[in-house]
Amino acid sequence: MQPESPKSKPPFEIGLYSFAEITPDAATGKTISPQQRLRNLIESVELADQVGLDVFGLGEHHRPEFVSSAPLVILGAIAERTKSIRLSTAVTVLSSDDPVRVFQDFATLDLISNGRAEIMAGRGSFIESFPLFGYDLNDYDALFAEKLELLIELRKAERVTWSGAHRAAINDLGIYPRPVQPEIPVWVAVGGTPQSVVRAATLGLPMALAIIGGMPERFAPMVDLYRQAARQAGHDPAQLPISINSHGLLADDSQQAADDYFPAYVQVMNQIGRERGWAGITRAQFEAARTLRGSEFVGSPHEIIEKILFQHQIFGHQRLLLQLGVGTIEHKKMMRAIELLGTEVAPVVRAEIAQK
Repeated sequence: MQPESPKSKPPFEIGLYSFAEITPDAATGKTISPQQRLRNLIESVELADQVGLDVFGLGEHHRPEFVSSAPLVILGAIAERTKSIRLSTAVTVLSSDDPVRVFQDFATLDLISNGRAEIMAGRGSFIESFPLFGYDLNDYDALFAEKLELLIELRKAERVTWSGAHRAAINDLGIYPRPVQPEIPVWVAVGGTPQSVVRAATLGLPMALAIIGGMPERFAPMVDLYRQAARQAGHDPAQLPISINSHGLLADDSQQAADDYFPAYVQVMNQIGRERGWAGITRAQFEAARTLRGSEFVGSPHEIIEKILFQHQIFGHQRLLLQLGVGTIEHKKMMRAIELLGTEVAPVVRAEIAQK
């Protein structure tokens, strides 16, 4: 029997991403085992597939509070438990990886999943992978630009000839296996740096824009810049999808969602803030961030629908990915959030946007 083919794309895609945290529970102080965290993660993506969500992305991190240093292995396991949901990284830290190996891993995932693999490439929000794999942080941007160029070449043909400054040249060598899809989609993840936005647009690659703080309207110039740069490079902006990647959590009751989300969120964000010299986040700031014009998608299904449609008026984007919970959220609450997103939010949002 032939495997089931992936579903056609809806007018607006809604999905999830995760970093597979193994942080302490903010209420109990206990930390689940890495084995249990992965079992919970796979179960949650299986549910996301069943309730009709479109995409799942898994981050790559090399820190003790995450269990996703090898995301393609985890995505391969998820592929065997799902049928339709597209499988991506969020992100592949391309600067400290080898593009040939990245392509081979994703082509293999594409074969296992019957054409559901995507690559979300980025420079990474943490820097641990650079010393770990022997790269110079001073080459941060140059490494990404060169390796992205090679990755694009690897998609085009079975045999590749290429040379650059930071990797050994390839002289008419075959790259195997080849994927199911004619070209595995490559998204460029950006955090609001104009140079990264222009790079994605110039290359004609879809852009994933992270909005995890501040008012979303502040990011509208980045989307305008992306479309303008794409047009100047000879690409049709209407053919280049944009994803907004944000944080959130749903519950049947808005206040319950906020109360479940905030303790873990503030624990993780303030830890990162101490490392980077940011001020701590207060409950008042968080409550402001989850209002209609804030960055956090935390609330009831009705509130999340309203917020997605509000941001769609600003950006005209084609995809939303939510990290449900920052830090450790009780598994049954996470599963309920996924159920609500897939059964109550996604159908309404898709129908509203399809009518425009």
